[in-house]
Amino acid sequence: MTPTALLLDSFDAPPELNTAVSAATLKAVASGELPDLFRIHVPARVVAFGRQDTHTTGFNRAVAACRSEGFTPVIRLAGGRAAVFHEGTLAFSWQTRTDQPKLGVSERFEFMTSILVAALASLGYDSNVGEVPGEYCPGRYSVHIGQKKIAGVGQRLVSGAAHVGGVLAVTDGAAINRVLTPVYEAMEFAWDPNVTGAVGDFGTVTPSMVSDAVAAQLGERVNLTETSLPAYLVREAAGLVPDHRPQAG
Repeated sequence: MTPTALLLDSFDAPPELNTAVSAATLKAVASGELPDLFRIHVPARVVAFGRQDTHTTGFNRAVAACRSEGFTPVIRLAGGRAAVFHEGTLAFSWQTRTDQPKLGVSERFEFMTSILVAALASLGYDSNVGEVPGEYCPGRYSVHIGQKKIAGVGQRLVSGAAHVGGVLAVTDGAAINRVLTPVYEAMEFAWDPNVTGAVGDFGTVTPSMVSDAVAAQLGERVNLTETSLPAYLVREAAGLVPDHRPQAG
């Protein structure tokens, strides 16, 4: 079984630091400085914009709309369109060392989504993988319950490593729509808010319950050891915060 470190800490001051930490740890995993790393945590209130979003005509307005709703705009690592993180969601990522990151892209997506689906099943929820027509930040590896998208997954490749990460809505899916409605309107992105959901729409659940279930499923597949991030890497990540802060808006 592959040795994998489990990081449960959230770094929310400033809110962009969580993304910067992922950038710093991805570099460390790629160099062999860190082992494969799985991170799951409750994030700060942010809207994670993809690089594609930054090139849209309405990006400045989208950033302003995001801030007016009390969320911090962040430029994320993986691709895709804007997605919402808040205290009722879980941010997750898996960073793995590989000499050929372009190989195994689908397999890495499938590994991540299989963990999410199995974790939800262990809590009594029947979920599936695939794009729901009209979903926000559409992708073939979205996770849904019925016709409600509850999680999105993206992937970033660098020399020596791959990062697979995303957000799982545990409670308050309505908050996602409340923020994304003006954000997507500003960027003229067509979507259907009716297919946005959260696990809590289908039963009583908390982020900690889902986090524990994800860790348990991961532990059945890899040699998992809980860890803390070295202080020097947190400092390095702090230096990367400007890279993930929009210049517009």
